[in-house]
Amino acid sequence: MPSIKTTQEFQEVFDIDSNLNRLVKNIELLNYINPLNISAEKKKFFSAKYNYEPEFKYPKIKFNGYKLHRLFFSQRLERIEDDDIRQLYEDIIYEYSGLIECIETIGKGKKFYYNSLKSFGTPTERDIENAKFILRFDDVDEEDLEPIHDVLYAKDYFENYSKRYGFKYNLKISNNISAAAMVLNNTQTLVLRKNHKYSNNQLKVLANHEIGVHLVTTFNGLSQPLKVFSNGFPNNVETQEGLAVYSEYMSGSLTMYRLRELAFRVIAVDSLSKGYSFSDTFNLLNGQYKLERHKAFSITQRVHRGGGFTKDFLYLTGLRNVYQYAKQNKDLGKLLMGKVCKSYLPTIDKLTDLGLAIPPKYYTDAYENNSNTNSKLDFILDGLK
Repeated sequence: MPSIKTTQEFQEVFDIDSNLNRLVKNIELLNYINPLNISAEKKKFFSAKYNYEPEFKYPKIKFNGYKLHRLFFSQRLERIEDDDIRQLYEDIIYEYSGLIECIETIGKGKKFYYNSLKSFGTPTERDIENAKFILRFDDVDEEDLEPIHDVLYAKDYFENYSKRYGFKYNLKISNNISAAAMVLNNTQTLVLRKNHKYSNNQLKVLANHEIGVHLVTTFNGLSQPLKVFSNGFPNNVETQEGLAVYSEYMSGSLTMYRLRELAFRVIAVDSLSKGYSFSDTFNLLNGQYKLERHKAFSITQRVHRGGGFTKDFLYLTGLRNVYQYAKQNKDLGKLLMGKVCKSYLPTIDKLTDLGLAIPPKYYTDAYENNSNTNSKLDFILDGLK
């Protein structure tokens, strides 16, 4: 393995990387996109018999967007001699600039939706076909799906689970998140939803997803010489979420119920491009697809928050891509080196050869052995286009 090169030898790269690291600390999108009044608006929506457009409130922005844009684009990238590394940092600056625009327009309807499109994209026809293919299969007779555990039980479960990795992170309980659990990368924090009830299966899913991948890549990124591995490569969401759901599959905790949920997210995101309102998307899921109303609300809220958040379709496309990558016996460790993207693997190899990147310190233990016993899941994943 090549030794880490000195800062002096790649001074320009380290200087720009350090500058971007200081600038990016305030633009964690997940800090701003989660509504503060989900429960209250959900009650209004159900009381109005699903004929109401929720008015979500969001946290206040803690940075000056214009100033940040200016500082990002003032970086002297021409000082980086290597074309591939210079291109990586140019792509990163455009990526971070796009995230600033996303955050600045949260709650501003179409403005946010178009910025979300720019940062995350929208489902292709192939993605929609894959989602509909999954939804042909039912999810009956699956075990351990009854929501019986409170957040304190979940907290203990996750603390015990994470001992296998040995890294130290923060654990926070909050009323104001859309998911049952999520990782905030920039503060190394696992956040749990306070009023949520967790099933045995969901605890296993979230442990493998949030701790086994998202926190693993967080701490692997922090161990790298360059901060970009921690702050995130361009378009890393698809790869990172794909790795996380693949960990669910390999650990034996991925169910048809969960896979169908990811397919419903694709359908819901696609409804945005068709101009559906909140109630339209809800009625599509609850009325046409017969999805239970609380689950339909949850998916609809995740997708319509901010004005139209398209990120959620990437879980399924990411799973397909990582599954196919792993089936070819390619090295998953490279994708665990930080918040990286599969399309940048040639650049990651170059950084490693130059001594500017190191192999992952932590490795997702679910990847060691395939514990999936559901042949239907294998059939479906093999059939995704």
